[in-house]
Amino acid sequence: MKKLSTNELRRLFLHFFESKNHDIEASASLVPVNDDSLLWINSGVATLKKYFDGTEIPKNPKIVNSQKSIRTNDIENVGFTARHHTFFEMLGNFSIGEYFKKDSILYAWEFLTSEEWLNFDEDKLFVTIHPEDEESFKIWNEIIGLHPSKITRIEGNFWDIGEGPCGPNSEIFYDRGESYDFGEERSEMYPGGENERYLEIWNLVFSEFNHNSDHTYTPLPSKNIDTGMGLERLASVIQDVPTNFDTDVFIPIIQKVEDLSGKKYGVSEVDDVSFKVIGDHIRTVAFAIGDGALPSNEGRGYVLRRLIRRATRFGKELGIKQAFLSELVPIVKEVMNDYYPEIAASESFIKQVIHQEEERFLTTLDEGIKIYEDMRDNVKDTTKILSGAEAFKLYDTFGFPIEMTIEYAAEDGITVDIDGFNTEMKKQKDRARSSRKDSNSMNVQSATYSSIKDISVFTGYESVQSEGKLLYIIKDDEKLDSYEGNDFVEVIFDKTPFYAISGGQVADTGIIQNEHAKMEVVAVTKAPNGQNIHTVHVKEGVINIADVFSLEVNKEARNFIIKNHTATHLLHQALKDVIGNHANQAGSLVEKERLRFDFTHIEGLKDRELKQIERIVNEKIYASLAVEIAEMPIEDAKKKGAMALFGEKYGDAVRVVDIDGYSIELCGGIHVGNTGQIGTFKILSESGIGAGVRRIEAVTSKYAVERLQEEEKTVERIANSLKVKKQNVESKIVELERSEKALQIELKELKAAIQKDALSDLSNDTVQIGDYSVIKTEVNVGSVSELRDTMDMIKSSEQNSIIALASIIDDKVSLIVSVPKPLTKDIKAGDIMKGMAERVDGKGGGRPDQAQGGGTNVGNINAALQFVEEYIKSFV
Repeated sequence: MKKLSTNELRRLFLHFFESKNHDIEASASLVPVNDDSLLWINSGVATLKKYFDGTEIPKNPKIVNSQKSIRTNDIENVGFTARHHTFFEMLGNFSIGEYFKKDSILYAWEFLTSEEWLNFDEDKLFVTIHPEDEESFKIWNEIIGLHPSKITRIEGNFWDIGEGPCGPNSEIFYDRGESYDFGEERSEMYPGGENERYLEIWNLVFSEFNHNSDHTYTPLPSKNIDTGMGLERLASVIQDVPTNFDTDVFIPIIQKVEDLSGKKYGVSEVDDVSFKVIGDHIRTVAFAIGDGALPSNEGRGYVLRRLIRRATRFGKELGIKQAFLSELVPIVKEVMNDYYPEIAASESFIKQVIHQEEERFLTTLDEGIKIYEDMRDNVKDTTKILSGAEAFKLYDTFGFPIEMTIEYAAEDGITVDIDGFNTEMKKQKDRARSSRKDSNSMNVQSATYSSIKDISVFTGYESVQSEGKLLYIIKDDEKLDSYEGNDFVEVIFDKTPFYAISGGQVADTGIIQNEHAKMEVVAVTKAPNGQNIHTVHVKEGVINIADVFSLEVNKEARNFIIKNHTATHLLHQALKDVIGNHANQAGSLVEKERLRFDFTHIEGLKDRELKQIERIVNEKIYASLAVEIAEMPIEDAKKKGAMALFGEKYGDAVRVVDIDGYSIELCGGIHVGNTGQIGTFKILSESGIGAGVRRIEAVTSKYAVERLQEEEKTVERIANSLKVKKQNVESKIVELERSEKALQIELKELKAAIQKDALSDLSNDTVQIGDYSVIKTEVNVGSVSELRDTMDMIKSSEQNSIIALASIIDDKVSLIVSVPKPLTKDIKAGDIMKGMAERVDGKGGGRPDQAQGGGTNVGNINAALQFVEEYIKSFV
């Protein structure tokens, strides 16, 4: 067996299948694009679903990739097992209706055993198959030459994730030898059993059935191959190390953690768990942020936040008290840069996000400890049980790992209700699961569209009108020769000027007609083989195959759409100029009336930044820059500096939109010939739409002018109301603000004077309890701020008194308590406040010398004040 680094192993795998005429598909973003069924890209096949379900036909039906993936089902197991990861690479080769079982098995065996490739010892390889898959058995037995004793039939060898393509699979196992026999039950000591000796290294899936919506199975129109081989797992075998964490992709990270912690990996099993958790999680977090995900309280952002907090917690276990995870990002970059340059491209941004999140958590962790202590103090002496709901609140709100809660509770002689915690955890997972579709669903393959091979030429770059012959009429997935009726049907022509929705640009609308019939185009999409499918409403007559029609795009709509599309390119570059290169496109919408542009950024843009961005875009418009569009090889486009758009896949030849060197992007959309045609650009709004994703909405051309005119009318109305000229509106508003501020100060002083006068004699509200002077009274104030001011006023003249004030504000009770600092050793304001708040059905707390709270039961305000006297008596 060859000794290879992980980078060499990845290159060798891709090169092997490239030599077998496979196209190498670059690893896609971890954040799924146009697929709300997935939280993350979780396998090599996840990005190829469009090929497997027939939505799109690949240029080459034979594909190979190394796909970065995230799976978070078993986060709690990471660090405690040899091979659980949240981030990993999946090597895979795929055939879309080309080769099937025989070639797939032959390729796998050649790559593993040939001297030219990995040169595995054949005696150490075993396979499993589905019990009914006799075809695979014969290939393994008669062609490969495996003895039947090395072929195990397992019922679970059937890949089926619900509706869509499915089929039997065959797994390849490597025997690591007796040294990995860790005393498992002998009944499990076989390939596919629960043991550490026989390690699964490759899974070959033979997709030959459609799992239909009624749960029946029918043969696929096109049989496919989908394989998966974990790179880290294969590397552990090649490098002859006990776990994935001992391979060359993890050890440099672990060594950096050794430097930061002063502890050594491999000395303590407990410490090793921490090293592994950190090593795994930092890779996940770095790559996910690099692909546009950011920490938040929901969805994939919640996963990132949880991983950062978990890694930070295990860093504390190693004695690292400060934020440190961002210091590991350069190591991840160095280890992975051979195939993933995106970490280097966003390194500073990734470090910034991680550091901010970790610092925030370290502060939150201290708050969580305080909350735990409050929960602990409220645990009943009889039960000594911390409820599952409380433990989950610590976990969910403060990122307090359940293990930490259990440890703290044990030290305090308290048991945690784990069953209750698990119930709450399940509720949360159910909520998350219900918010998205089946996690791996595919469409059922349709042979109708995938069988259409005719060439349909798009003429819309040059013209908005053309003549075209009707090639296909499709209704309810069936091809028709003619159609007459009122339902929507889909039609394909040999030539069309109608743009199909893609790249954020909406589809063209318009009219298709001849002397016999008239159709209104309401939508245009792409067929699997690239033809434009027109969804039409037949307004008049009968449409027939082979008839020639005049296809005419709505010129006015197209005119404004292309202005907005070119404006998004200018906006994209302006964003990078102003806030940084990390501002990558995360989606867009280009319509007639407006444009919408989503981009990655942590915080909202400041007004000055928005004005600067708007100014830059308009300067490029006023400069009348030439927009040059050319097709060229992808490598030439990269050399030119072309920027690829979010989530798009590109072939060998690409279309480059070059706006005079200022903005150079790969784009299949339609654009103006000169930026001056855009007219003007105006930003309407900037907002957050998700974790780390911001959205700008803007208008151009006449729609920008109309918006400016509306704003001018608004200013005129304000000027009329203020009885000043338009140019004096701003100064008049400043004058009014100053006047209002002065009146507010005067009002506050007047209220204070009235309150001081009302409180000039507190003798009726003062009681002497032993050595303690206690003032307790209800006061009339309009806000909590005024209540605090009143407390300060009384304290200034009654510095040695315990003071408790109550007030009804907005139909609720507000409370405040002050205890002189010399008395706080025995009497604490927070304890008094808890008792007062309970009596008005509320809560409160604070420092030993001052506390605040409130409640909803205004009828018990006197009972709350009376509690103060009762409480102080207990100290006499």
